[in-house]
Amino acid sequence: MSDVLEFAGVGVRRGTTDLLSGVDWSVEEGERWVVIGPNGAGKTTLLQLASGRMHPTTGVAGVLGEVLGAVDVFELRPRIGVSSAAVADRIPAEERVSDVVVTAAYGVVGRWREQYDESDEQRAAELLQALGVAHLSTRRFGTLSEGERKRVQIARALMTDPELMLLDEPAAGLDLRGREDLVGRLSVLAQDLDAPALVLVTHHVEEIPPGFTDILMLREGRVVAAGPIELTLTAENLSETFGLPLVVDRHGDRWAARAAATGDAAAAGAAAGDAPR
Repeated sequence: MSDVLEFAGVGVRRGTTDLLSGVDWSVEEGERWVVIGPNGAGKTTLLQLASGRMHPTTGVAGVLGEVLGAVDVFELRPRIGVSSAAVADRIPAEERVSDVVVTAAYGVVGRWREQYDESDEQRAAELLQALGVAHLSTRRFGTLSEGERKRVQIARALMTDPELMLLDEPAAGLDLRGREDLVGRLSVLAQDLDAPALVLVTHHVEEIPPGFTDILMLREGRVVAAGPIELTLTAENLSETFGLPLVVDRHGDRWAARAAATGDAAAAGAAAGDAPR
């Protein structure tokens, strides 16, 4: 079994709807994965499985060497860092930024009567510094900009020194400056050899940070393609994933995608013809 994630024939069904179907996916220690696909592709469901907050209906889902359904998920979850809108919604608006981060040491949201070691407080301060938000440590979470909140959430997700870190659309809602700042900081994290395995969910190839190694492409709950970014992120695969003729461009270590124009038929026309209707 993979050190981090090993999904074999994984499916999730709710009522008569398959949210995921026949997913085979493996994440090894040190890998940095992007999961991309349109709305309703199953990306969030995949992260729910990877975080131990959902069990598969079919197949086998291995997480950090354990099999979901045969492990106490309350012991598993502290080993996984999660940054998502769902986590952010649970953080009290009046919570101090430093407390937003340090409370992750107890796996709680909202500081109450817990006592934290000096080492915990120091680690929280160092993470806020690394994410460029140390100057906000005494501010209230609800007063932060969207970009500032995202960076604080990532610091919180790293607080317990997790073995796996899941980032659910970290750049959603950010303006261009905020997105580029966050992409740069995630790139630094991705290139840190001591960082945990990373899985980042996005809709946009422009949000893929340099240093990410692999990509999983989903459409309607099924895997379209998976593998190293350089080989897998093609116009054909992306067109099939989004059901639209697309052209993929690469500028240095960044990616971009756009709808295929008439003159791009040779590059994307065949892919569009093969895309699911």
